[in-house]
Amino acid sequence: MISPDAVVDPRARVAETARVWGQAQIRENAVVGENCVIGSGAHIDAGVVVGANCKIQNLALIYAPATLEDGVFVGPGAIFTNDTHPRAINADGALKSSHDWDSEGVTIRRGASIGAGAVILGGVEVGEWALVAAGAVVTEDVPSHGMVAGVPARRIRWVGTSGTPLDERGGRWVDASSGEVFVEEAGELRPE
Repeated sequence: MISPDAVVDPRARVAETARVWGQAQIRENAVVGENCVIGSGAHIDAGVVVGANCKIQNLALIYAPATLEDGVFVGPGAIFTNDTHPRAINADGALKSSHDWDSEGVTIRRGASIGAGAVILGGVEVGEWALVAAGAVVTEDVPSHGMVAGVPARRIRWVGTSGTPLDERGGRWVDASSGEVFVEEAGELRPE
């Protein structure tokens, strides 16, 4: 289902089971996977790849060359940037074009969630099942199962695949809602 007032470039590949709501824009060569929901006013830039079962909420801006793996949630108004040294003009005063800079995409791994109004800077990777809090500004990679918040964002907890914070129990991290158990090694979490 594609809303009649959505703008989908004919060169984009949108799965038949995807839903694209009003005033969303999907640019050329973008890929939107099975069962995705693209909210009103969302922008999916040229060449962005969105895996299956993703939810991109209203007014989210996903700039190329971003990649979202399966099952990613992007909250309303979130922004994925792509220029680590933004300028409108070159040193000679000439307006910059796409040939004057190298874009660095954001990568969001399987099952991760990005909160409303969060900003993810170009070149950042958000690990599997990680959770970025609403309004966070993410300037560094986020480990799998990490929950980050603040400006700049810092890890404040670990979360399970259910999205709930994990409880520490004798050096192990337990998801009370799912029963999953993890151990922490060198700043990373892995299943026990």
